[in-house]
Amino acid sequence: MMEMKENTRGKTALIGWSLKAIEAIDKMDRPYVVVGPPEFQDHADENGILFIPWKFDRSIKEVDELYEKLKEHHAKITVPIYEETVEWAGALNAKLLNNPRLFNKSMLLRDKGLMKRKAQMAGIKVGVFEEAQNKQDIYRFLRRVNEALLKMDGDINDPIHVKPFDKAGTVGHRMIRNPQEIEEIDDSEFPLLMESHLDGQEFSCEAFIHNGKVKFLNITEYVKLGHSNFVPASPSLEEWRPQIKALIEKLVDAFEIEYGIIHPEFFITPDGTLNFGEVAARVPGGHIFEHIENVYGFSPFQGQILCSDPDTTEEELAAFFPEEVVSAKGYSGNLMVYPKVKIIESVDIPEGLKNHPYYVRDDMFIPATSKMKVAERVGYGNHYGTIFFFGEDSTVMRSLLEDYLHHDFYR
Repeated sequence: MMEMKENTRGKTALIGWSLKAIEAIDKMDRPYVVVGPPEFQDHADENGILFIPWKFDRSIKEVDELYEKLKEHHAKITVPIYEETVEWAGALNAKLLNNPRLFNKSMLLRDKGLMKRKAQMAGIKVGVFEEAQNKQDIYRFLRRVNEALLKMDGDINDPIHVKPFDKAGTVGHRMIRNPQEIEEIDDSEFPLLMESHLDGQEFSCEAFIHNGKVKFLNITEYVKLGHSNFVPASPSLEEWRPQIKALIEKLVDAFEIEYGIIHPEFFITPDGTLNFGEVAARVPGGHIFEHIENVYGFSPFQGQILCSDPDTTEEELAAFFPEEVVSAKGYSGNLMVYPKVKIIESVDIPEGLKNHPYYVRDDMFIPATSKMKVAERVGYGNHYGTIFFFGEDSTVMRSLLEDYLHHDFYR
């Protein structure tokens, strides 16, 4: 059971419910309070967690009420845990730190269209993008992009991507190649962001920022967006680290980011050209924090908390973060599994996979009954289970994730 910390100094407020984040801060020598959905109140009470119930679907205009609650608990800073809490943390920190611009920065990091414009204005390379209010906008964008690529009648279209402005990761993300696929989009999903397809190796960065400086930079290699990744990146991608770090520093300066973490996604072509995808200011998905901890031995949640606090010293940060890449103990990866059937009757994990030396564990969803209906997916949808791997060779890791990408785990 967790013991509530004495209030000897200003508290850190975790905005959003995450047991891993709570366990991480509970091990640190600092008081804290958790702001989370009301349904976690009983769990918090049972475990001695100082808790403020809050519904994040409320209007951000009601932030003063939450601010007053945090003041009563002597909160000093807030740390966002997931996408829907970023603007709340920004609005609260603007008040707690007396810096109104922090709220505007958080809103910028919640809008994929705005962030692309900001990056473009800073001279960072991005793909072609527009906003869609209806299906006709998507038809026109698909046609214009392919006309610009000099596609002829009968040629296969280059794809475009459409995605919500403010959702995390691949939620609601669709890749459109043919006009008929546009008809699958429900009118309730608009407005959407449309963007051209970027070729190259896709990857993300997890940059821990303090006082406007990058204190630790992880590069996560994506084998397939939304399906598989591993940490650290392979040597062929890591060789571009100097250029990647320089671009991250440019992004930090352009977005005026001083504290916390950012999770940008990029594409890199074989000649080293870097294209910006998008950036978030919260814990990344895809089990990336777990991978970082597996290979480097430190808690990224604790790293986020330290970097979010302006009073953290340079000595504390230097003692906390290890050296990138060279101190990694191996490669940690995972495969996120999506059902390809509408009714799940069984789970099939091949013996060859479970007996592979890189296989660690899985949390595959086991149906409670002999037949279970799969929830309808919007775009990429949500995965139904994850298989975790760890090994010493990035080539073996990538091959393993590629080999089982199309296996029908759910039948």
